Amino acid sequence: MSLSIGIVGLPNVGKSTLFTALTKKGGLAANYPFATIDPNVGIVDVPDGRLKELAKIVNPGRIVPATVEFVDIAGLVKGASTGEGLGNQFLANIRETDAICEVVRYFSDPNVMREVNRSDAFVDPESDVETIKTELILADIQTLEKQLPKLEKEGKRDKELMPKFEIAKRLLDWLNDGNRAATMDMADDERAAAKELFLLTLKPIIYVANVDEDKLGEDLPPIDGIKPLPICAEVEAELSELSEEEAAEYLADLGLEASGLDTLARAAYKTLGLQSYFTAGEMEVKAWTVPIGATAPQAAGVIHSDFERGFIKAEVISYDDYIALGGEKGAREAGKLRMEGKDYVVRDGDVMHFRFNV
Repeated sequence: MSLSIGIVGLPNVGKSTLFTALTKKGGLAANYPFATIDPNVGIVDVPDGRLKELAKIVNPGRIVPATVEFVDIAGLVKGASTGEGLGNQFLANIRETDAICEVVRYFSDPNVMREVNRSDAFVDPESDVETIKTELILADIQTLEKQLPKLEKEGKRDKELMPKFEIAKRLLDWLNDGNRAATMDMADDERAAAKELFLLTLKPIIYVANVDEDKLGEDLPPIDGIKPLPICAEVEAELSELSEEEAAEYLADLGLEASGLDTLARAAYKTLGLQSYFTAGEMEVKAWTVPIGATAPQAAGVIHSDFERGFIKAEVISYDDYIALGGEKGAREAGKLRMEGKDYVVRDGDVMHFRFNV
């Protein structure tokens, strides 16, 4: 499954610098609003040390990690929901992503301009987060107000569609109270109906605090009820220019165990409820992304729809057993290779091979 994360933020908070570093892709990072107009898109490998350990055993032709698509979206300003700045374009671009990564300015730099009528060095993350939150809420209110008349008519014509109308009404009241849609208590069926409304504030959100280098590793207090990830975009930009060995040494000098990319990738998987399983053979060792709770046929379908349609059984070895026993042969001999059926729920790190017939 593909995973798309929109990187958003107010102008000049460092989101394009972060995007360029994460994707190692040349993008425009400039000290003026709307340096990013058209969204830049970059595919990023998800770091996973388990792939190398598997490769040591099977010696594959290639290693294929899971990937995340990052989309660098134009800076948002107050009034975007009514078309200010690049508002409508911003909202259209973010609507296409699975999750939102909001970069928030925590760094102090008088040389990087802020909004009009704001001190250049003034740092106010709470206010910045509130600005974007408000614009997304206002956009969702407009979306629901347009949809409600149609939903009501459909609900009266077909009673099975009435729950969608009811949840839309509840969400409109919730949004008018200044809350993101994702924070409203909903039953599973209500949340499924809400997803069909395509609300911006229903998307999972990750806050990235773009901090000064000397603030890396600090435990920052929650903002809007969510713990921000401290990342220094400038450090990430420097890391992107280094070899793997040099980057590891640089991180050690900073007292960090992982880069911002590692941290952000893990946060994205956790926020979206995702995990990885592996396939391992002479051709390749590959990580596949599935939701937590996915069944074996659903996991097979990520490889190819025919695998899910014609699913028979899955051969499954846990990652730990695969490594400890030296691969499939050792796991089979030790009785650690299991044959699982359609009801099997995939676990993170499973090494799997599917039997199917179409």
